Amino acid sequence: MNRQEPEQFGQRSRRQFLQATSALMLAAGCGKPEVSRPPGDLKRLMVLGVDGMDPGLLQKFLTEGRMPNCQRLVDMGSFSPLATSNPPQSPVAWSNFISGTNPGGHGIFDFIARDPETMLPYQSISRIVQGGKPLRFGNFVVPTTGAEIQNLRRGATLWNELEKHGVPCTVFRVPANFPPTESEATTLAGMGTPDLQGGYGTFTWFTDNIKERTRDVSGGRIERVPIRNHVMECQLRGPVNEFTVNQEQSQIPLTIYRDPEHAVVRIVIQDQELILKEKEWSDWVVVKFPLIPHVVEASGICRFYLKSVHRPFGLYVSPMNIDPKNPSLPLSTPPDYSRQLVRELGYYYTQGMVEDTHALSSGVLDADEYQQQAMFVHDERMRFFEHELKRFDDGFLFFYFSTLDLSCHVFWRAIDPEHPKYSAELAETQGEFIRSLYEKVDHAIGLALDKLDDNTWLIVMSDHGFSSFRRQFNLNSWLLDNGLLRTNSPPIRQGSTNFHDVDWSKTRAYGLGLNGLYLNRKGREKFGCVDAAEAMELEEMLIRKLTEIRDPENGDQVITNVFRASEIYSGPHVGLAPDLLIGYNRNYRASWETVLGGFPRQLVLDNLEVWSGDHCIDPQFVPGILLSSRKLDSPAPRLEDLAPTILKAFNAPIPDTMTGTTLL
Repeated sequence: MNRQEPEQFGQRSRRQFLQATSALMLAAGCGKPEVSRPPGDLKRLMVLGVDGMDPGLLQKFLTEGRMPNCQRLVDMGSFSPLATSNPPQSPVAWSNFISGTNPGGHGIFDFIARDPETMLPYQSISRIVQGGKPLRFGNFVVPTTGAEIQNLRRGATLWNELEKHGVPCTVFRVPANFPPTESEATTLAGMGTPDLQGGYGTFTWFTDNIKERTRDVSGGRIERVPIRNHVMECQLRGPVNEFTVNQEQSQIPLTIYRDPEHAVVRIVIQDQELILKEKEWSDWVVVKFPLIPHVVEASGICRFYLKSVHRPFGLYVSPMNIDPKNPSLPLSTPPDYSRQLVRELGYYYTQGMVEDTHALSSGVLDADEYQQQAMFVHDERMRFFEHELKRFDDGFLFFYFSTLDLSCHVFWRAIDPEHPKYSAELAETQGEFIRSLYEKVDHAIGLALDKLDDNTWLIVMSDHGFSSFRRQFNLNSWLLDNGLLRTNSPPIRQGSTNFHDVDWSKTRAYGLGLNGLYLNRKGREKFGCVDAAEAMELEEMLIRKLTEIRDPENGDQVITNVFRASEIYSGPHVGLAPDLLIGYNRNYRASWETVLGGFPRQLVLDNLEVWSGDHCIDPQFVPGILLSSRKLDSPAPRLEDLAPTILKAFNAPIPDTMTGTTLL
């Protein structure tokens, strides 16, 4: 899973809230026909999806005796690396798992896609299809017909194929399933689900620190607020109100009363009051953002953390999650499942990427505070896991764990002495965190093992492994320096510029996303200049030159492979793919500027971000893991093999669209 994986483009939240069609929120299961269960001895199959579990680290911890439940699985069944997707990005990898095919079959190739008509990027997992022209009433506009929020992943889904053949399914927060695929299964959306503002998660930091200024940061908002007589009057932001003519951002008042002598505050928000002590987290708080007064509102939930009361004041507010009890967007199938979970277990995180690495990267939360928040996520996930295990008597259960992945992204610097952000002090204070997370996952596996019997199969898998991210490469800078990308005027050689001032009529290639390299093709891109006759020659030149690049600091090869999409993909959606996929060497990755169309002056430079581990590299270096309670004979299992294998285990037909091979 990837970080600051580029932010949602634009504030489209209101569109998502107010124009989602009711069809996407129909209750699955109404009028469901009776289906005969195929014969066979398998009654239950559990898959635990552990994002980012690395085979090298797992083997190390097995050898150290720290993973007793994983060892039980190894002894009774099998353990092997699991070939990841190309590129090894989470939405791509999990779509391989879901659909049983390669990206050419499901159409997800990166976190970021682009519109070849406008050359503007957008989030690849879901997109809004606009409805009819709205009517204006004074300062408000009302849509005449609703828009659709579309899940852009194509192809079959494992659980729908199982349900067709009488196998009941529960799929808990599998990534790349927002909005949830219409289904008879019980599902809760995972990665790709936005927060209430329509992005991947935007925290708020209220402070009176004179060294700060009000500004947006990656994944958050810093608000410097004055304190008068120990009272702070703040505004808490909600979604963009697309019912208003000027598309204003909704907000509600938040008043903070600071005790002048003690480290405690009283927070008043709408009709609620809460008392927080310094270093204390609140429970979930439900808030309502009025959109059309007394008519339409958006409901969200958030948590507060009082970091400091005096000198300076600091209050962290989590991203505003969609309220699962009153969701403004479809979160589950059937729609009442998200509400049922609130009734049974209380409020919970709904945004797709939950651990707040943004707040850690920006310095709002320190390492210990981030770990507290990450453990809230893991502990919450464990409560829900135990809940689902108790009611799992038959069929298929998928359950997803996220905390290992995001925490490896930001704490790899604590276990890699060669990372530029490594320090002995960091290793001493934080070096055990990743190991402790593996042990927590092992505990969850133990709970699943307790459910095993002769008619139950347990699979533990991950979508990819991990590598250190020490150095970053500016792909678009290299294209610019080599005359393959052109600008109308002297280029801005810093920051992420979204291809500012690019002369598309003379640009032959451009990089977008974490691994994608596109040719500017005639007939595809609006201003394409590369015709079919020269495309092959241009690709050959790019492959040769890119794999020749060496890091001037140490002489290492930066890019080990450049893959042609036409050669590694099959299926009806290959035409949506980047022309070339960049396979970075270990310890290297695309720069943050490359992801969003920037071209800084330096080509290869240190990664000095907290985000220090990654997996968006040559897939040969970052396989996932496959643990099975039953022996599997395949010497080289792949992610796309799991869906047909699970279907085969239940004696259910395997669709022709699935290119994976059964491991049985």
